Formats: sequence, C-alpha cells, structure tokens
Amino acid sequence: MHELITAPIISSNLQVIAWLIVGCIVWLSISNKQYQQLLATPARQTGVFACALVFMLLWRIKAGILPGLELHILGVTAITLILGWRFALLSATLASLLLAAFNQISITQLPIQLLLSAYLPILVSYGLFILCYSLLPRHFFIYIFVCAFICAALIACLKIITVSAFYYATGNYNWFELSENYLYLCAIIWFPEAMLNGMAITLLITYRPHWVKTFYDKDYLDS
Repeated sequence: MHELITAPIISSNLQVIAWLIVGCIVWLSISNKQYQQLLATPARQTGVFACALVFMLLWRIKAGILPGLELHILGVTAITLILGWRFALLSATLASLLLAAFNQISITQLPIQLLLSAYLPILVSYGLFILCYSLLPRHFFIYIFVCAFICAALIACLKIITVSAFYYATGNYNWFELSENYLYLCAIIWFPEAMLNGMAITLLITYRPHWVKTFYDKDYLDS
C-alpha cells in the first residue's frame, strides 16, 4: 500500500509543535557570514547540493515491516563532518523537501522526518565530533575510527531508538510491536552505517582533505 495512506497518524497539534521546533532549529542554524560565503562560492554550493542528492538516494532506499518504522542508511555523520552542522542541516532539509515533493514522504510525516532522521542525528554527530576533538588526541586514525566510524554506529542506533520512543509515546505502536519489528534492527544497521561513513571519510581525507570542513591538517597530520 502507498506510504501516504499507511503512514502513522500524527495529530495536528503535534505536527504544529514539530514544525515550530524545525523552524527554531533552521533559524538558529542561519549564519549570515557562512551563507554569504556559500552564495559567493559555486564550489560550496555544489557540495551542498551534492550532499543533498546523496541524502535523497540513501533515504529513498529503505525497508521496513511497519509504516513509519523504516530502516535505511542515514549518512549524516559523514556529511556533517564534510559540511559542518549548518550546511548539513541545509542539505538534509533540501533532500527531505524533494522527497516530499516526489511523494516519498507524506506532509504529515515531514517534520518528524526532519527532526528524528536528520536534525537530531546531525546535531548529535557534530556534538560527538566536538567532544572527540576536545578530549581525545588529535590523530588521523582517531578522526576516522572514532569521529566517523563509531559515531556513525551510535547515530544509527540513536535514530531507531528515538523513532521508537516517539511512536510509542504517540500511541501508534505498542512496546511489543516496536521491540519485535524495529528496535532489534540496531544490531543489524550499526555496522553498515559505520562502514559507509567511515569509508567515505577515509577516501575524502586521503584524496580530497580540503573538502572535509572538520578535518584540520595542522591537528591531524602535522602534529
């Protein structure tokens, strides 16, 4: 059955609250200086749109037993490390809007998709990077293994847990349905997510390190 018909029911009040949170996050992410640089630099624009396309492709390829409980590669950790959190949010927003335009995400699901599958994973990914940068030795392999590989695995599990908690709290699914059909997928998805993000970052910092915003040569190579 078509996704728009079988999507879990979300109350209008909850949708309004979700849209308000989305609006606040977008507003807080806006930096006049960085967006002026984006508009003035075609290469950066290409990077943002390319990452949006990657998001679309990854999020379009999904599987799931119950509506709203889809499993797919997120890719947010690598793209957050590449673009930084502000432009990663922009790319994720563009990708989600395009998926909605092509009826791959229902309008009622869109704010939840943005919050739980995009914004929260991106912000947590960047927070984990800052934590690693501040507390751990700044080493090439730590950047790859911890900031990319391990963080991506944690983000994959975080997304499944937060989506489960949301649909449980809203009464769309009970605990048995979630535990039997969705939560156990953490054990399946963490390694592919970690491997894809880790490989992407490894290739980029090897051949195109200047494309990765959060990778600093003076910290990870020169030292």
